[in-house]
Amino acid sequence: MVETADSKRRRAERSSAGSGQQEGTGGLWDSVKKAAFVIGSGILFLAAFGNSLTWHLQKFWGASGDFWQNLWTKVYLAFEGHDAALFFLGTMLVPTSAFWVLNGLLLLVDTSGKPSFITRYRIQEDKNSPVDPTKLRQAVKTVLFNQVFISAPMVVGIYFLMSWRGDACGPELPTFHWALMELAVFSILEEILFYYTHRLFHHPSLYKHFHKQHHEWTAPIGVVSIYAHPLEHVISNMLPVVIGPVVLGSHITTTSMWYCVALVSTTISHCGYHLPFLPSPEFHDFHHLRFNQCYGVFGILDRLHSTDSKFRQTKQYERHTLLTSLTPLTQSIPDTPKKGQ
Repeated sequence: MVETADSKRRRAERSSAGSGQQEGTGGLWDSVKKAAFVIGSGILFLAAFGNSLTWHLQKFWGASGDFWQNLWTKVYLAFEGHDAALFFLGTMLVPTSAFWVLNGLLLLVDTSGKPSFITRYRIQEDKNSPVDPTKLRQAVKTVLFNQVFISAPMVVGIYFLMSWRGDACGPELPTFHWALMELAVFSILEEILFYYTHRLFHHPSLYKHFHKQHHEWTAPIGVVSIYAHPLEHVISNMLPVVIGPVVLGSHITTTSMWYCVALVSTTISHCGYHLPFLPSPEFHDFHHLRFNQCYGVFGILDRLHSTDSKFRQTKQYERHTLLTSLTPLTQSIPDTPKKGQ
């Protein structure tokens, strides 16, 4: 009997659920200890070699520092006495604008199938050509709901938390080294929290009620990066990103930059195109294809937990690199021909 695409998807989902039940507490704790060791070693490495790694960037920042400080002073004075409005502008409107500008461009390609210069880089070549308009409308409605009714109220709450901690909209910009250190900490916290919360939502008791909605897209597009159940959006999408600035009491400029980076990064991970000179989306695209592999952002915890073992045996793994030419990786590293072809 021929297995349909839907039956394959259901089988993969059952496999994902089963893998969560089979994992023992001892094995999980061992992997957590390994993760702490690797991440701790990375922090020590960055501390030891920070000066040499950041010397050129610091030189640039020092030369242009007055420009950025003067620019921020003008913005600060324009909003003087209205810190809440300034915080909402920097941490909600600016990142949301970055998200929709990028996704607006991607949606033009997804819906029209043009230009061919972009579509030739599609990872799953036989999918979304063009995207299903009914499915897309549902995704966009959910994304807008999450942004307006989930993200926006959370940002208001974050403002009060950060105001209690200190002056998030202070007149002085953070130093270059401090901002760089903060971004590194944010990235580490995101990797840890996203991996474990994402994997939690793959538990059989949660998956079918919450996370299955996101996995309706086995071939994702950029806008579905925040197409999720509201509970998942809070715990797995928002929390890993917002926790860092709250813990460190970060300045609004660093927080705004981080939110923009996080939204652009997750859009690229879901966009479905492996474009030249942009981060590889192969890792997360494979997660949507197979369900029970590649749960994290950077893949560090996936390697430690062996949740990328199947991915590392595929052509997608061979393509999981920065593309530095104009030749699509599906051409330079083609799929292995199936038997009989």
